[in-house]
Amino acid sequence: MNSKTLLALYGLKWNPFLPNIPAEALWRPPGIDTFFFRIENLVKEGGFALICGEPGLGKSKNLQLLVNLLAPMGDLIVAVMERPQSSVADFYREMGALFEINLSPANRYGGFKSLRTRWREHFKNTLLKPVLLIDEAQEMVTPCLNELRLLGSAHFDSECLLSTILCGDNRLPERFRNLALVSLGSRIQVRRHIEPYSKDDLIDYLQHAINKAGAPQLMTQPLMMTLAEHAGGNLRVLNAMALELLGEAAQREVAQLNEKLFLEVYSRNPTRKTTNDKNKRKDG
Repeated sequence: MNSKTLLALYGLKWNPFLPNIPAEALWRPPGIDTFFFRIENLVKEGGFALICGEPGLGKSKNLQLLVNLLAPMGDLIVAVMERPQSSVADFYREMGALFEINLSPANRYGGFKSLRTRWREHFKNTLLKPVLLIDEAQEMVTPCLNELRLLGSAHFDSECLLSTILCGDNRLPERFRNLALVSLGSRIQVRRHIEPYSKDDLIDYLQHAINKAGAPQLMTQPLMMTLAEHAGGNLRVLNAMALELLGEAAQREVAQLNEKLFLEVYSRNPTRKTTNDKNKRKDG
């Protein structure tokens, strides 16, 4: 069954359990509004912010929500680094591309000066510090992280030229305890550490997801509770289970996802296995 048939079967505008849902339909997790308020102030002053947590808790979606928040802020530059694992030379190449400067990696000092000039001009014109978003920042090599710290600091560390939001798993804050990066870690002004979600949070997420997708009756409330109990507080696990159930329901042409379907799909002895065993005995 192709995706269009699946969507039509349940009256869905999109598959609510895939990563590529529209930005305006994203769920706003607990605590995100406080974090966003602090980021709006950070953009005016510059500096570092951190989003961290275990894999599968929606860190990247937090960044996507943040892009939507910053989009209406005039001519603010919001740059997204796509290759955090780069060497220092490639780091400068990408920074030049992001901020529309022709940099030569062989002339690192020239690139350093050009980037800082670009950021100062941006602040002069907008009264906002340009924003750099770095997902999977735990993959950045230590020299590049330190280049970021030095690039964005001026006048004996009394002026911040750039607003940098680092996003990564729990290895990232651990790295800031290392002597080589402790200076950067001490400069992080805004932190968001995402913990595994409660059962109520996950149920709220599921309700939000199917409502926005246009099918509020897609699954029963008991099934939502069951999925939330088995997801271990992890959004990625929750979505994976819901996605599998949706595909199975579409194949069977089940009108609504329910607990019975969950038990059949995730039971140690699912119905289809029992059926196959019976057929084998008949053939014998």
